[in-house]
Amino acid sequence: MIELQIYHNQNLIKTEQFDKALISIGRAKLNDICLDSKSVSNQHARIIFKDNDYYIFDLTSSNGTFIDGVKIEDSKETAISPKNIITLGEYHFKIKTELNKNKQIDKKESKSSDFYNDLYIMKIKEQIQTKLYDEIDLRRLDINKINDEMLKQQCRSIIEEIINRLKITFPDKLIQEEVICDILDEAIGLGPLDKLMQDEDISEIMVARKDKIFIEKGGKIAVYPKTFSSNESLIGIISRMVNPIGRHVDESSPMVDVRLKDGSRVNIIIPPLALEGPSITIRKFSRKKITMDDLIQFDTLNENMKKFLEICVKHKNNIIISGGTGSGKTTTLNILGSYISEGDRIITIEDTAELKLNEYHNHIIRLEARPPNIEGEGEITIRQLVRNALRMRCDRIICGECRGAEAFDCLQAMNTGHSGSMVTAHSNSPEDMLLRLENMVVQAGQNLPSRAIREQIVSAINIVVQQNRFECGSRKITNISELTGIDEDGKIIVQDIFYFKIDGIDKNNKIKGSFMATGWIPEFFDKLQKRGIDVDMSIFNNA
Repeated sequence: MIELQIYHNQNLIKTEQFDKALISIGRAKLNDICLDSKSVSNQHARIIFKDNDYYIFDLTSSNGTFIDGVKIEDSKETAISPKNIITLGEYHFKIKTELNKNKQIDKKESKSSDFYNDLYIMKIKEQIQTKLYDEIDLRRLDINKINDEMLKQQCRSIIEEIINRLKITFPDKLIQEEVICDILDEAIGLGPLDKLMQDEDISEIMVARKDKIFIEKGGKIAVYPKTFSSNESLIGIISRMVNPIGRHVDESSPMVDVRLKDGSRVNIIIPPLALEGPSITIRKFSRKKITMDDLIQFDTLNENMKKFLEICVKHKNNIIISGGTGSGKTTTLNILGSYISEGDRIITIEDTAELKLNEYHNHIIRLEARPPNIEGEGEITIRQLVRNALRMRCDRIICGECRGAEAFDCLQAMNTGHSGSMVTAHSNSPEDMLLRLENMVVQAGQNLPSRAIREQIVSAINIVVQQNRFECGSRKITNISELTGIDEDGKIIVQDIFYFKIDGIDKNNKIKGSFMATGWIPEFFDKLQKRGIDVDMSIFNNA
């Protein structure tokens, strides 16, 4: 027996008693505890009795579940006791009655607490779904011509008929409703991905195989409890993602990169290349316009670094943003683009379009590379687009990602009147970035000596912004550096202007440190002062 006191705005609103192994909490009416508030998700959390203890389990809710003010991890069982205060949105819970740990729980109820890990239920879902597809085919439902709501109603009716015909029973009505919704989502939507695509707090979705889904939320990767019923269902969902945008994936073409209508970037790989079944990686594009002030709030950089980068962009320094996968390079590039003068003509070039500089500027042309068609023809590369941009009378070229021979053409552009251009590239430090850039120029087939390539790099690039993602999930601009020349040994001299000093790990296992100025004044600041332009020199001092 568990007795819960439920508070809203510090006022006790009701007391509930339960004698069962699973207690569902959420905004939907089918929950055991229904909380009518937008701060609570439809299916927010569950309290589970297991191993003679009670646990709370957050169902990847939008606003999270807290115990004594500390947010618990998504999809992880966390023990609770009468000493704890549990918070869901605007509501607080207290356990009033001591738990009777000797009470025997009915086997059927106990089984329900492990519902999503139960292979039996998975097989039932797969069986219902197979029958559903047969019924849709028999009744000749044209899913392309029926509107979404009518199709959903007809499919729900068929699913309920199948459940009755097969005499399938569920531990409770809420779980039956969840199964029906899951099957509907897989049959006519994106399955478990639907809810994840709508969650603004989730930045990345990774389907390793049909029964393993991972999400990145708040910089941390967690397991998502729901799964796909079969590989066939997952393939069907993949088709619904890529077909509307004119792409396809099958055994003859088992890899594809696409951009969804909302801007999300999707990579798909299926058998025979993916040995354990179809795999999907979705990099979501935030609908919220992120600003430099947001990055300061996220502790990605500080105010002085913000002011410095704004001056760099406005006075047309060529910038390369370097970092690893998921470090936030594209987000930073998009924000820096907002500082570009209104009168400049901008051309953005990307492999998969993610930049949204058109939110800030009218005079902008967005170009996107094109992969080859089924016959292997029609490919348009980043390098071809960069070369074409040089003929389009642009002031600035913004290249979303430089990863190959196009590096040579980007350097040429920066050296031939396109000051203020910006590009991103993968690397772990400013020094590594320059080595990679040199190798990329070599890939272009230019038979140039190393010193000539390095002189071209130093002449073209003014500032390197290094951005890293740490194990704790936090993203930091770890270096802002100036290229000052070439030393006697022929190496490029990199001078840090700002850097992130690591002090250790805090109690929440987050990286701890501070942003520091080295005291180095970049050469172009002296030039600005000589031209009579007032610049804030205090940004190079540590407060």
